[in-house]
Amino acid sequence: MKILFVRRRTRIEKRYTKKMGQLKARVTYIKKYLLGIPIKTLHKYRETYYGEVKDCEEIVLAK
Repeated sequence: MKILFVRRRTRIEKRYTKKMGQLKARVTYIKKYLLGIPIKTLHKYRETYYGEVKDCEEIVLAK
């Protein structure tokens, strides 16, 4: 088992924007792990319908 490693995981989340309303987006998380326990999220981004990659800071989670 590695002591320190980085893992990329993709999952589908419900997101909300003022322009488009609620949508389901594929969000990819890049996390740093220590002995299998997540320590820090290094980056979080989503892929749009048209294939663009955008940062998740401009979009909020749906309630």
